[in-house]
Amino acid sequence: MALSAILPTARPARAAKASSEYIVYFGTYTDKGSKGIYACRFRPDTGKLTPVVLAGETRNPSFLAVDPGNHFLFAANEIGDYQGGKSGSITSFTIDRRSGKLAALNTVTSRGADPCHLTVDQGGKHVLVANYTGGSVVVLPVKSDGMLGESSDFVQHLGSSVDPERQKEPHAHDVVLTHGDRFAVVADLGLDKLLVYRFDAQKGKLAANDPPSGSVKPGSGPRHFALHPNGRFAYVINEMGNTITAFDWDGDKGSFKELQTVPTLPKDFKGENSTAELVVHPSGRYLYGSNRGHDSIAVYAIDPAKGTLTFIEDVSTLGKEPRNFALDPTGAYLFAANQNSNTVVLFRVNPKNGRLTPSGQKLEVISPVCVTFVAAE
Repeated sequence: MALSAILPTARPARAAKASSEYIVYFGTYTDKGSKGIYACRFRPDTGKLTPVVLAGETRNPSFLAVDPGNHFLFAANEIGDYQGGKSGSITSFTIDRRSGKLAALNTVTSRGADPCHLTVDQGGKHVLVANYTGGSVVVLPVKSDGMLGESSDFVQHLGSSVDPERQKEPHAHDVVLTHGDRFAVVADLGLDKLLVYRFDAQKGKLAANDPPSGSVKPGSGPRHFALHPNGRFAYVINEMGNTITAFDWDGDKGSFKELQTVPTLPKDFKGENSTAELVVHPSGRYLYGSNRGHDSIAVYAIDPAKGTLTFIEDVSTLGKEPRNFALDPTGAYLFAANQNSNTVVLFRVNPKNGRLTPSGQKLEVISPVCVTFVAAE
């Protein structure tokens, strides 16, 4: 059956309701039967979802990013053997916003093994990629037709930290552009650092900032980084330490001042756990972080004046290994991707207190590891 038959075309929208319906794309690992990127439709006014269907085939699309115009989707193919070399790859797709279908344009090397995160600059001209096993960052130009060009810059991280097994070398885990694309911040799990680069959006070049980085407690393993909407505060979730660190962020100097580090787990939890994703609510009032092992979302209130966190609750994701989750663009729903139970579970977000409530809806997706949204036409 055609994808468009299952993802019906959205009704013509009025100007005030341009984003009344979204296509939700799910990146997956493809070693257990998945074929690539899957999709469904979602209406935030009703919270209703359509069945999941295959949107585009590609190998291990573990993280997805969309250009600002919603024309192109880019997938990090988390592999280490692209074209026989020790590298992963990045695949570019065109997005059919009526049918939801993805059409592959081209695939290029990421110049490092196991790319696990990528982001697109605000002009849609460059894709920045973090290579986990490669311990590096690469910048890829985006041509006018959406195809990716050869890299315009590459930075290899160097060094280590205290854990002899997981931190004997660098492991770049995500790359985030700050407001105005002024800086690129890279969380490196192997170095216990948030490396800061000045980004030249015209040339697609990275230059080490002064100061060059912020730090977390040795052995923490910073994984994912997020800025507060006001641009004053920043947060990183630490995979190995099971903590979240809050920072005061100087957007002019590109520097960090630690404010607080809080645990993601209840004191009585005794099992193994590692954290994964964190997301700041669009309102700036709440922060969410995922636990793999405890299999939960930890919810915090953000002090609007200080940027510090106060624990609210932790909520079961009703599945195993929530490697990724995402808030829908309205901030009214949270999609929790449970990698090891092959489910994506939908939660309602209470706007008054940030608390999560299961909606009763669950999608079947093999090894889901990323969730992203595109406004439907």
